[in-house]
Amino acid sequence: MSRKQLALATLPTGNMEAYVAAAYQLPMLSADEERDLAVRLRDRNDLEAARSLVLSHLRFVVRIARQYSGYGLPQQDLIQEGTVGLMKAVRRFDPDVGVRLVSFAVHWIKAEIHEFILRNWRIVKVATTKAQRKLFFNLRSAKQRLGWLTADEVQHVAKELGVKPETVLEMEARMSSPDVAFDGDPDDEDAPAAPATYLADMRLEPSTQLERWDAADNEREQLQAALRTLDERSRHILEARWLAEKKMTLHELAERYGVSAERIRQIEKNALKKLRSRLAA
Repeated sequence: MSRKQLALATLPTGNMEAYVAAAYQLPMLSADEERDLAVRLRDRNDLEAARSLVLSHLRFVVRIARQYSGYGLPQQDLIQEGTVGLMKAVRRFDPDVGVRLVSFAVHWIKAEIHEFILRNWRIVKVATTKAQRKLFFNLRSAKQRLGWLTADEVQHVAKELGVKPETVLEMEARMSSPDVAFDGDPDDEDAPAAPATYLADMRLEPSTQLERWDAADNEREQLQAALRTLDERSRHILEARWLAEKKMTLHELAERYGVSAERIRQIEKNALKKLRSRLAA
């Protein structure tokens, strides 16, 4: 298959095995061909060149996606997300740096797959911080080797990954705990107690409501006090723009005060700055 045929190639849809087989049949590009296509994309925004670069590297997406098959997510979804990463890499690839596209694209392919796994592995996202994300993709392999982590093993993993030991313990607990429906499964008599049976709803508790009302009253009083420190025009502009039931536009206020809409915007900006400063004091 020539490079021209590569640009015209199509991949089957609806059948995962056929798609993977077709991806591996697509020819790989030589370094010169790859550079030529990358230059055409960069200098002339040649989308056919971009398409050829993507198609010739789909086998690498499949290969990388297979490394994440243990997370229980559909392989076709992992390949799809990896392909998105490949397309981002192709768009950002600089042929003058002197590296092959596959070396550059690996980071982007894995990044998209990682994001997809973190969003879909559980109903509740298990990793939000940088340290937790690092642990999520490394702790699984560590646990396969170590089993349940002892105190020494926790210290070893923490040192190896450059995170705190307590972060390792927290992530191990998160990854070991399955999702639990709030109302539980009424058809499963052996299921543990659902959170709905023991978590108290404090929203209507009298002291909680009283605290909420007091906080709201205090906030209103602080806002009114801060508004009184502004001149009459600034105060009216803020009230008309932010507090009125039917808010006025910049042009409506500009017509009322006989100035430009930009001047009203500047007054509003300065008034908001003063208001924030007053409320923060």
